[in-house]
Amino acid sequence: MNNAITVENVSLRFAEKTILNQVTFHVQEGEIFGLLGPSGAGKTTLIKILTGQHRQDSGYAELLKKDTRKLGVREHEQIGTMMDSLGLYDRLSAYDNLLFYAEICHVGRSRITDLLKSIGLYESRRVAVSKLSKGMKNRLSLARALLNDAKILFLDEPACGLDPATTQEIHRVLRRQREKGKTIFLTTHNMFEAQSLCDHVALLSKGSIIEYGKPADICKKYNHTDELRMTLKDGKTLSLKNGSASALLMKELLEKEAIQTIHSTEPTLEDVFIELTGRGLD
Repeated sequence: MNNAITVENVSLRFAEKTILNQVTFHVQEGEIFGLLGPSGAGKTTLIKILTGQHRQDSGYAELLKKDTRKLGVREHEQIGTMMDSLGLYDRLSAYDNLLFYAEICHVGRSRITDLLKSIGLYESRRVAVSKLSKGMKNRLSLARALLNDAKILFLDEPACGLDPATTQEIHRVLRRQREKGKTIFLTTHNMFEAQSLCDHVALLSKGSIIEYGKPADICKKYNHTDELRMTLKDGKTLSLKNGSASALLMKELLEKEAIQTIHSTEPTLEDVFIELTGRGLD
């Protein structure tokens, strides 16, 4: 599979502060890639480098086979972005916001209607953005990113601060985009979002990549105890090594219907992040 994004040893400093330090990873075409890290880790800065808004001090970054320092109109037409600043006009309606960007991107009005329906905002299309809820604004901002049917979507914390129902709605939209072959570059500090959505993730701390891979593989790698933890119906808890040595006791407990719940002990991505850095993702 081809890489949609390639980043090799990218570094950037502002004054005396190192923002990115020898960052290396790649993003395959048609996958959802998650860049995880707390606020200030360098996530937004990296997006700006990949979209040609910033230039790195050293290293190489490539988007759609093109040096990001030399992106032209053709490449920018293939990029959709959703940043935390939203970029919506409060006095305009949801429909008119998209119409404004559609005219810039030379997109037909039927595309606006289709997007508003797909993200559940069609009934509110005439409502001014200032009167929309935070969740509705986020969905509208996502619709704007999807407007030009871009090959690559850069989404900066798309579900930050949203209720679970709205978050699930956004996730469904993103999965549909992946099914269409779109590449999604997602920044988040939400470990559950990353584990449920992303094909690969990179953990970013203080400007450096400290781990990279599939979410499940990373969690397995740091599963130091490798146990099965059970709650029995009599209220007792039991931990067994996850292996053949525990098979006989497990069989007995199952035959007696004594087990209430069984859980494995692999850590979450946030557990891994804390182990590696001593701090959480928030």
